[in-house]
Amino acid sequence: MVNIRDLDPSASPLDYYGAELRRLREDARLKQGQLGDIIFCTASLIGQIETARKVPTRDFSERVDAALGTGGVFSRLVGLVLRSQLPGWFQAYAEMEAKAAYISTYQAQMVYGLLQTEAYARAVLASGLPDRLDELVAARMERHRILSRERPPMVWVVLDEAALYRPIGGAGVMRNQLAHLLSFRDRRWVRIQVLPFAAGEHASLIGSFNTLRFEDDPDLVYTEDLVSGHMTANPGAVKEAALRYALLQAAALSVEDSAALIVRVMEERYGHQPGPDRRAVA
Repeated sequence: MVNIRDLDPSASPLDYYGAELRRLREDARLKQGQLGDIIFCTASLIGQIETARKVPTRDFSERVDAALGTGGVFSRLVGLVLRSQLPGWFQAYAEMEAKAAYISTYQAQMVYGLLQTEAYARAVLASGLPDRLDELVAARMERHRILSRERPPMVWVVLDEAALYRPIGGAGVMRNQLAHLLSFRDRRWVRIQVLPFAAGEHASLIGSFNTLRFEDDPDLVYTEDLVSGHMTANPGAVKEAALRYALLQAAALSVEDSAALIVRVMEERYGHQPGPDRRAVA
């Protein structure tokens, strides 16, 4: 059992979070069980978080802030904690993604991470046989918060048709994932185009890539290989990526026709499902 008094707050964001939770709980003269009763969780969970043996969720953090009157301390800190759970090689990209004004991506195999449902993300991440799957899923879901900001980035996705047909997580997960993609149709900051099989050979047969644009900083291109990711601001690479992306957009279906294809695949391959208002998604 970890001794909380040996916890080094400077060791990691998770250790700092745990140390602060214990300090502020004790300042409020509450035992773990008492705080648990207030925020509807077990004393054991609070103890695990205070000893950095479990990663807090955003919901837990918001409830702790309300219970302890901390002014949002834990709600602000949890983003850093969750980001620290991402693979080390991905953390730098996640930080830049959160700062980007415009994100463009071509995805050859799966739905783009920012647009994944939790169940779909879990199935994708589980394929890598990680030790801490729950933490990785929570970290991926935390990335989605940039789409809910007052000034979200513009996100333009070119999605290979193959991603619609690959049954990641099973039919139910895919049905909900495709419905989730359709839910972005009314959000002017997100545009999704599908690159159809009929396009044949295209400008990025080599694989997926992302481009990030910023208000004041140079553009970045991000790619992944089998074991890690790579970012570059090399002007030649950025120009090449821009050219290839323009060609992909030109070969892809329009946003409207892409939505129609997603509806057709969702209904024909994964079964019909009502939308959130219980009407057919069409």
